Amino acid sequence: MSKGRGHQWLLVGAFLAVIFAVPLVQAAIEYRREGSVQFLDLFRERPTAKNLRAFEDDLEKQSWFAQTLRPWMAYWRFRLLRDAGEKAIVGRDGWWFYRPGVRYLIEPLKDDPKARTGQGPAVAAIVRFRDQLAERGIRLLVVPVPGKPSIYPDMLTARATDEPERVHQHTRRLVAALEQAGVEVVDPFDVLMHAREASSSAGTTDDQGAVYMKRDTHWTQRGLSVVASAVADRLVALGWTRVGNVRYDLKPVCVKRLGDVVRMLRTPRIEASFVPQEFICGQVVRPETGEPYKDDPNAPILVLGDSFLRIYERDEPGSAGFIAHLARGLAQPLASIVNDGGASTLVRQEIPRKPELLSGKKVVIWEFVERDIRFGMEGWQDVELPVSKQEPSRSSSTRP
Repeated sequence: MSKGRGHQWLLVGAFLAVIFAVPLVQAAIEYRREGSVQFLDLFRERPTAKNLRAFEDDLEKQSWFAQTLRPWMAYWRFRLLRDAGEKAIVGRDGWWFYRPGVRYLIEPLKDDPKARTGQGPAVAAIVRFRDQLAERGIRLLVVPVPGKPSIYPDMLTARATDEPERVHQHTRRLVAALEQAGVEVVDPFDVLMHAREASSSAGTTDDQGAVYMKRDTHWTQRGLSVVASAVADRLVALGWTRVGNVRYDLKPVCVKRLGDVVRMLRTPRIEASFVPQEFICGQVVRPETGEPYKDDPNAPILVLGDSFLRIYERDEPGSAGFIAHLARGLAQPLASIVNDGGASTLVRQEIPRKPELLSGKKVVIWEFVERDIRFGMEGWQDVELPVSKQEPSRSSSTRP
């Protein structure tokens, strides 16, 4: 055997050793820890697409090599190349962005011709939901929240356009289609841009005046408060509600947040290289007792949404998010359904499970972040609402 052929066999042998070493070592570790090998689970379930995906996810989560080596690889990839992986994009001046939010803005709408004109599945689902609510005497107000790249494209890249509305064009088409269909919409884009420009004109620093957080996908207190005010003003102007008589005050609370985009990397060494962003939240409280704001399930206004409603409201410091600030602006408590990433379909699916959620409701406010127009969890499914006690069932209806 020639020397060259020997080197080839050596390389082949080393390659095969690496390939087989990983599963063998993983199996030995699993057997030592638990007395069984996860790979055998593949033969205990039917090989359906759902079971295979679950098996693949479990295999990845329990992989010793992934848990041990991946954080180091991610750390050095970030340190050497400034590459934050598949979920995050490192922008300018310490700003980070959630990659799907950027994809929503820059990728052409090739998959659905109707979506290019704003007539995609999102519009169909929203109009259908509006009509379902109208049958029950309930009005719908839609609030598509811009992602951070729409408001701060210049913090993503220095090549960002000088015309921000061009960045926001996908959502503007959706808003135009909804308005043409008679759906009431509050598009917070102009409100947030005005708040950003006002802070810049006043020379306010990023932490004090920004409307989105630097290393988080979500808005700041300033961002959510200006949008909550805009929504409250629209509801009153439409005559859908009146300002109530429940008084709320704001209690300043200091909050520190590292940022969910950084945490998505799941790499402690990268997280340790950043100092959490510190800012003051306005917690909504009752002045007579100091008790933080609480929802009222029997309130006439129901708010549906995603993590843009959850942040500050149901995590630290609590009662300081969009819902609480909207309740303060309307001087009345609200009811809410919140699901992280599930505003396109999952929040509506809660209603058939709990039909009492619509009892006594006059208005539904539906918030979702704009990237869900294309990437919403579970898509934009048609959800059949429960038949109310006041209306006849479809089978007994006399309508044609």
